[in-house]
Amino acid sequence: MIASTPAINPFLWFDGQAKAAAEFYTSVFPNSEILSIQEISTGPAEGNHLVEFRLGDVTFGAVDGGPMYQLTPAISFVISCENQEEIDYYWDALTANGTPSQCGWLEDQFGLSWQVVPSILPDLMARNPKAVTEAFLPMQKLDVAQLQKASKAS
Repeated sequence: MIASTPAINPFLWFDGQAKAAAEFYTSVFPNSEILSIQEISTGPAEGNHLVEFRLGDVTFGAVDGGPMYQLTPAISFVISCENQEEIDYYWDALTANGTPSQCGWLEDQFGLSWQVVPSILPDLMARNPKAVTEAFLPMQKLDVAQLQKASKAS
């Protein structure tokens, strides 16, 4: 019998941008740091980097593995924000050289997908799922005040 769940951490594949991505992410997220940067000394990725970094309580790995794999929106990271100020901060930082999408989703400059959402969204959806959904579908960056208003609509 397995006694506990092992640590599960995201590992990201980049094409020559692992170090730059880690430096960027640790500059955006508070309580974050680069834990290690190792140069790959052999194989097809020789001269590139293997990076370990921490964003808050989550440890990420990243490798410059080459062009054969690309990041995709099929995997995204959710940033659960306490207020509009946090949403604005993360949205602006991650879309500065990235691409905004719909419903709080965006792709950053490295091709990684994020969802920047208010932490109260599940509560708002529970109150009035149809109206809240109709409110956020046309939005790119989510607007907490508009979502709260929609949750109270009859």
